[in-house]
Amino acid sequence: MIKKIFFQSIFFNFLILKEVFGAESGGMPQLNPEFWISQIFWLTLTFGILYITLSKLILPKISSNLELRKSQIQENIEAADKQRKNSESKLKEFEDIVIKTKIEASNIFKDARESALKNINSKKEILDKQIDEEIKKVEKEIEILKKNAPEKINKIAIETSSEIIKTLIGADVNNSNISAIVDDLSKKNGDKYYGN
Repeated sequence: MIKKIFFQSIFFNFLILKEVFGAESGGMPQLNPEFWISQIFWLTLTFGILYITLSKLILPKISSNLELRKSQIQENIEAADKQRKNSESKLKEFEDIVIKTKIEASNIFKDARESALKNINSKKEILDKQIDEEIKKVEKEIEILKKNAPEKINKIAIETSSEIIKTLIGADVNNSNISAIVDDLSKKNGDKYYGN
């Protein structure tokens, strides 16, 4: 590139000199042909030094800086790509953990529900058995009361009748007579009241 610039500058200088041939009589020394050789020498020397300075000192630094920047940009791109892949893998792991946790929570809830239902059913069965036992116990007690009821009723009837008669006539009455009357009445009405 520097060579191209160098040769282009020389070419343009020659074009300018060619245009100047007609103006040499104007009195300007740089347009006088006798000074052209020294001007070409100094022009070549100046551009040669400039070319060497640019090609050996300045351009290598610029080129190395460009290469350094290019390598840094490439490293940054690679690091960003690596971070993106790492982030994607972490996100996938997170999503897998969330899905796994949801499944585990669902299983735990299902197990807890089944356990609670089993517990409720077992307690219900126990409660039903206890209620059945209590019902049977109460039925037995009712049966016993039904069996003993006529005797107690007769006893209460005898005592009450005895008290009423004593109050009415003012004298004690023989309990055996009252007992016979109550027994006779209870035998007649017993089927109606006790279902015997």
